[in-house]
Amino acid sequence: MNVKPYKSFKGIFNIIFPDGSRKIATKNFAPGNKVYGEDLITVKNIEYRLWEPSRSKLAAAIVKGLKTVPIVPGSKVLYLGAASGTTPSHVSDIIGEKGMVFCVEFSARSTRDLVFLCEKRSNMLPILDDARYPANYHFLVDTVDVVYCDVAQPDQAKIIADNAKTFLKKGGHVLLAIKARSIDSSKKPSVIYKQQMTVLEDEGFEILEAIDLHPLEKDHAMILGKS
Repeated sequence: MNVKPYKSFKGIFNIIFPDGSRKIATKNFAPGNKVYGEDLITVKNIEYRLWEPSRSKLAAAIVKGLKTVPIVPGSKVLYLGAASGTTPSHVSDIIGEKGMVFCVEFSARSTRDLVFLCEKRSNMLPILDDARYPANYHFLVDTVDVVYCDVAQPDQAKIIADNAKTFLKKGGHVLLAIKARSIDSSKKPSVIYKQQMTVLEDEGFEILEAIDLHPLEKDHAMILGKS
């Protein structure tokens, strides 16, 4: 079994199995601990967590051809819609001990699970709040390198734009996981994607990439933008 960097992405790896198959993974920031039942693989005394694309929109975007992953070791990330921490935990693995991921989640039940996860990961901070109102948690969040948004709200692009204007450094990146059916189930997903990208552009962001996540995530797309 071998491990190689996944393309040029820092902190993301390819686990190459004896049969030649490959799966992406991240180094486990909390060795010995699983987050969502993922497999743990140890190679040369380093523990990796397999990153399942069907369970994470960011992983799906990566395997579908995302050319740039702005989340790197040492990054500060504002994660909107952290849920119980599946993808944020992999972000935690990537950014390492010098980074920080600020996890905003509206559901009290999901935040409870998130709190337990953050107790094992010193580079994660759970925040129970509504991502539509960034002023509510401005005192908890530093200036960040990346704002990541995965919320099931009709105004997803506006939510990430408002948070980016509050917390994102100049030249920083936004990653928006668009859920087309949460915006308008009567329109084609491709139309919704374009509308949301237009909102981001109107808010002053440059669209760098747009990745349709089908079939890993039906009616979802990942948008990478830059301030």
